Amino acid sequence: MDTNNIYTREAIELLKKLIAIPSLSRQEAEAADALCAYLAARDIAHQRIGNNIICQAQSHSADRPTLLLNAHIDTVKPADGWTRQPFEPTTEGDRLYGLGSNDCGGGLVSLLQVFRILSEKEQPYNLVYALSAEEEVSGANGFTLMLPSLPKIDVAIVGEPTAMQPAVAEKGLLVLDITTHGKAGHAARNEGVNAIYKAMDQIQWLRDYRFPKQSPTLGEVKMTTTIINAGTQHNCIPDNCTYTLDIRTTDCYTNQEILDTLTAKLDADVKARSTRLESSHISPQHPIVKQCIQLGLTPFGSPTLSDQALMPWPSLKLGPGDSARSHTADEYITTTEIDHAISTYINILDQLQI
Repeated sequence: MDTNNIYTREAIELLKKLIAIPSLSRQEAEAADALCAYLAARDIAHQRIGNNIICQAQSHSADRPTLLLNAHIDTVKPADGWTRQPFEPTTEGDRLYGLGSNDCGGGLVSLLQVFRILSEKEQPYNLVYALSAEEEVSGANGFTLMLPSLPKIDVAIVGEPTAMQPAVAEKGLLVLDITTHGKAGHAARNEGVNAIYKAMDQIQWLRDYRFPKQSPTLGEVKMTTTIINAGTQHNCIPDNCTYTLDIRTTDCYTNQEILDTLTAKLDADVKARSTRLESSHISPQHPIVKQCIQLGLTPFGSPTLSDQALMPWPSLKLGPGDSARSHTADEYITTTEIDHAISTYINILDQLQI
């Protein structure tokens, strides 16, 4: 068996162990314990910060750029409709079923083996492998907690499932809670100002509005009304109506710019839950992107969010599996995808000048 296959076998066995350990967001402690034990058994130095883990190759030098390999430990809750036990790894043919297998256990175990392989010889860059908790909920005890303990990073690869095609841009997220104000009155009489109707007019405007700038990789900013609440009883004109707006931002605008625009245009109270989950992108001229293209991979823009949103340096998503399988019942990844991922990462990164 060649080296890559040995590492693939280890990756798959580790992924099976992780599937069997429930690691929902904010409940990753046992999975982090297992990962630390795995690293310790292989004499891989590591630092644990909460349920986040950092590994740094020993040959670190301030004279070289630093590459970060990142994946997340946590999973979402099991979706309805599972026909298997989500926490029991099940192999059927080439498929390995289990919660978190695709998002993003496959990337986690593949990048760990890549870290081991690349660390075996001198590289023209420093190498850091970091596992984050609470990614699925953008929690304060996830990547944000780990960030101050990381060395200066020049570029990152995030192992989210992309079918091993490079996602060179990613949409950000801005969630707004918007409250319209009317005037209470009796529903039987022609009185009052209905806050629901004001909200309906605004929602229709938001549905039709297009921000003028479009990203070449991510397209347009996407706004979707997802929740609405108003009223106390059937015969009272509601004087307040609150609705929630899910906005997927692009690299053409900062989240603050989007917030400022909508605040100015809407006759309502507009409150952002957070503005920190920005859109991200990497230059098509970056050596990692150019190497991906040279190997026949196809760059694209991703609509889904990851810890990239919290990274203040260039980054791209590149990982085994299919994003369409994430957060679904009977989630799976294939052993072929993991084997292919390890070899592809090595082909991209071994001796690459970044």
